[in-house]
Amino acid sequence: MNLRSSNKILAQAAIILFFFWVIALILLTRPLLNNQQSEVSNDVLQRLSKAVSELENLKVRNQELQWILTNFSHEAQSGKINENVVERLRSTLEDKIRVPISFGGLEKKLISGPSKEYEVKRRAIYRGVQEIWYFVQQELEKLKKKGHDQSAPELASLIQEILNSGKEHEIVLLNDLQELSSMEGHDAWRTTESRALSDLVQRRLHYLQNPVDCSKARKLVCNLNKSCGYGCQIHHAAYCFIMAYATKRTLILNSKKWRYHRGGWEKVFLPLSDTCTDPSGLDRSNWPGTNETQVIELPIVDMLSPRPPFLPLAIPRDLSERMIRLHGDPQVWWIGQFMKYLLRYQPETQKMLDQAKEKMNFKTPVVGVHVRRTDKVGTEAAFHSIDEYMLFVADFFNKLEMKEKVAVRRVYLASDDPSVLPEAKKKYPDYEFLGDVSIAKGAAVATRYTDSSLRGILVDIHMLAHSDHLVCTFSSQVCRLAYEIMQTLHPDASSKFKSLDDIYYYGGQGPHQQTAIYSHKAHRTGEISMEIGDVLGIAGNHWDGYSKGINERTKQSGLYPSFKAVDKYNIVDFPVYSEVAVAA
Repeated sequence: MNLRSSNKILAQAAIILFFFWVIALILLTRPLLNNQQSEVSNDVLQRLSKAVSELENLKVRNQELQWILTNFSHEAQSGKINENVVERLRSTLEDKIRVPISFGGLEKKLISGPSKEYEVKRRAIYRGVQEIWYFVQQELEKLKKKGHDQSAPELASLIQEILNSGKEHEIVLLNDLQELSSMEGHDAWRTTESRALSDLVQRRLHYLQNPVDCSKARKLVCNLNKSCGYGCQIHHAAYCFIMAYATKRTLILNSKKWRYHRGGWEKVFLPLSDTCTDPSGLDRSNWPGTNETQVIELPIVDMLSPRPPFLPLAIPRDLSERMIRLHGDPQVWWIGQFMKYLLRYQPETQKMLDQAKEKMNFKTPVVGVHVRRTDKVGTEAAFHSIDEYMLFVADFFNKLEMKEKVAVRRVYLASDDPSVLPEAKKKYPDYEFLGDVSIAKGAAVATRYTDSSLRGILVDIHMLAHSDHLVCTFSSQVCRLAYEIMQTLHPDASSKFKSLDDIYYYGGQGPHQQTAIYSHKAHRTGEISMEIGDVLGIAGNHWDGYSKGINERTKQSGLYPSFKAVDKYNIVDFPVYSEVAVAA
């Protein structure tokens, strides 16, 4: 329940109390109005004394009600609202004022929350507003360029005015949609449901990782030896963990002589198990083994054969309805849960991160920006100037300033190029940039696998994930990892990003498909046609109103309007872990 609802209940209670007080006062003072005598009888004085006493009692009850409702509103705001809280409030109020209380169905809304259809449609409208602006903005930019090329400055100037005004319209619409989503206690439900669903998954993982008898447990051994950077290696460990969950095997992470820390995983993060770290067993086999094989060793995802159906971006059937209702990208939420368990810091690591945060005065609101250069540019990704990133940083703060005053436009800037931070500070003096050039130097390929480099990448990812918004390139593993962790810090952070290149993907994932919800006839060069229900293999979003993919029915490959298709979730039968209760 939000504060507005609590105030409404308080006002209703106050009106009821006032009503009874007025009636009592009229009844008690009526004899005074009818009395023709000048002397006030003892009976009338007694009645007046009783009325004053009743008034004092009402005052005390009013204070009690205020205390009850204030504490109830605090519970609602903290996301602890449930059926017991609502019933306790009702019974307490009825006991105090001796009048039946009804919240008009509000308690049902608080407990059950909005429907899945409502949540899916609300998020679709939000994305639709973004997509139509991507399209309009791109088309207007093309016209503006023609105006410049044809020496028509008046036309170019007019188009720029339209762009500026249109951007404000988009910002207001998106703010209104966000405000709408928080009405009627829905934010409280999302917070509660997010905690409950995450808690369930985390308890399942704890159960899986802590068998009663390690010597008899079925195990999956994962070697942390993939030749790649930090983000890639963390994604390798998460892939192993998902495989362990899907096969109901305890994950044994072999991290001795890990290239990022020679002491192994446990020097940085908490052990994955308190009871079972021994990789030995009665028999051993490489993947896939059999159900009876006690120990199975897993290869890197690139070498995995046969490939099971539960690789990312698959989600578990038994939790899928709740996940789709709660989150705008349940596939990322699911991966984030494995990151949440994997990346539990050792106390020394947590202390280091806390000190770094305090030293740089990391505060919200803040936008996290990750600029990936060095080995990625020219191979897996294109070069993007700092100006391109800052356009979307400005969008975030402009949108925020439509609702509240922003004292400092703060940016946490992470990069593997030491020249980026000084360049940004020079070009954008109106922003406060947080970051450390020494971290960028340590992220260079030649020094990437040192202790100082590890500390730097830990700090960068931690700060990026804890930012209010993320601007980066999803071609970068670091960017995607920060985005995955971000999902564990909010009920739904699926819209808290802007990627300058790819859509989200997971290395080694299965097909990413969409379903056409509207038909489309190709009318531009490079477009493809589609009918309602067509399955599309999406290759990327061009962020101009169009996505690229292949129509699996017609085998045509090309562009199609992004708003005419939605993600087709790969819902797979995972173990349901009946041994772990749904409620804690």
